Amino acid sequence: MTSSALLHIQNLDKQFLTGKGIVHALRDINLNIREGEFVTVIGPSGCGKSTLLRIIAGLDKAYSGFVGLNGEPITGPGIDKGFVFQEHRLFPWLTVEKNIAADLSLRDKEVRKKVDTLIELVKLKGFEKSYPRELSGGMAQRVSIARALLRNPKVLLLDEPFGALDAFTRSHMQEVLLDIWRTNQTTMIFVTHDIDEAIFLADRVVILKPRPGEISSIVPVDLPHPRKKAGPEFQNLRLHILNQFESAEQSVLKQGTGI
Repeated sequence: MTSSALLHIQNLDKQFLTGKGIVHALRDINLNIREGEFVTVIGPSGCGKSTLLRIIAGLDKAYSGFVGLNGEPITGPGIDKGFVFQEHRLFPWLTVEKNIAADLSLRDKEVRKKVDTLIELVKLKGFEKSYPRELSGGMAQRVSIARALLRNPKVLLLDEPFGALDAFTRSHMQEVLLDIWRTNQTTMIFVTHDIDEAIFLADRVVILKPRPGEISSIVPVDLPHPRKKAGPEFQNLRLHILNQFESAEQSVLKQGTGI
């Protein structure tokens, strides 16, 4: 194990038993993620991106191999792992501040202080008493992110959290998330289908290929922030990752045809 790794994944294999037989979802996944690193995971539908996040979160324990946090095997969900889903999953009967506090009482001074700090962090000051129905999609996801950060997780897992947002809101949310990452220095693993989003956010982009899900390549993103999506360096990196995708797809097609 790499001594500097916060998250260590070694020889991870995951299979599902279906009515049509065994489906090999992930195979031989090996990955180390450093503390404070921002890693994005991309790949076509069915390559096991969400399955990988669920395993890291401790929500899926039926696999072979090793998945550990700070050297200790992950045996189930815990406050050391925050999770943000594509849908915000807020309680409609609770206000913003109570959704963030979740099962903790705002009467507790420490909880109150933490919630107020997070509301400032996700730029929702003035909406503390609002209900989810009164929020835009982007605002609701900011509440979801704040709730996931409440207990200071060692790693924040985000499963396509901006996938349902319009382009303008999505771009704004990317900036908000980067602000949160820089302020809290929380390790983040972000699943997306969007190559531009993956490059814009990440220190490294992990590319998965499907059937079974395997790491095709890991691409470092050595671009300074703020990043300009229309800039030549960004576009060159985008082209490089697209080429990696094409290589992975050709490999899968050859396997499927027996070439």
